[in-house]
Amino acid sequence: MTNGGNPWADPTTPTQPGSPYQGPPPTTPQPYGYAPPYGYPGYPSVPGYGYPGPWGPVPPRGPQRPGQVITSAVLAFVQAGVVLFASIYLWFIASFVDLAAQSDPSVSSSRVDSLTTEATVLAVVQLVSVVLLVVAGIRALIARTRTAWLLIVAAHAVQIMLAGYWAIRLTTLLDELPGAGPQGALAAFTIVFAASPLVGAGMVLVGAGRRWFDGPIGP
Repeated sequence: MTNGGNPWADPTTPTQPGSPYQGPPPTTPQPYGYAPPYGYPGYPSVPGYGYPGPWGPVPPRGPQRPGQVITSAVLAFVQAGVVLFASIYLWFIASFVDLAAQSDPSVSSSRVDSLTTEATVLAVVQLVSVVLLVVAGIRALIARTRTAWLLIVAAHAVQIMLAGYWAIRLTTLLDELPGAGPQGALAAFTIVFAASPLVGAGMVLVGAGRRWFDGPIGP
């Protein structure tokens, strides 16, 4: 059976062999470059660190304030809070004793007046020492001068002297009271009151704390 003379319609009809398959047509690959390194154009690369920022190299760190100086300043702030509370309490007690003495004629007015005046003066002195503690602590944290060192040492020294005064004065007052017991609790109180300024003064009198204020002049 023929199919209109078309050789492709009859599978028995011989055909002309074609050219062998050469594969897909060759294509030209697009060239791919390497991604640029991180950083900013126009700045030379630092080996091992890439490109620096546009602000330039970081300046070297200056000397760091020793921990002894920071501790001494913090202790000054803590002592200032304790002394402020004690001063307000002392002024309140002095006012209360004065009012109680005025309502009791059997109490010696001269003795009460003397104690009230002493307590009031002490409260004022302690409030002034609070200001000194705060100023000295701030100066120790921001300055590196001999004046800052003298302030922080003086502030702690005043607190040590006040603690010693309270130890002697309270012991004398207890001795005057009939039936007064041992003063062990009083001694413990004065030691606790003097502990913070003793440690704070020691931090800046020796070692790195003392050498810090011998450095370059600060603000």
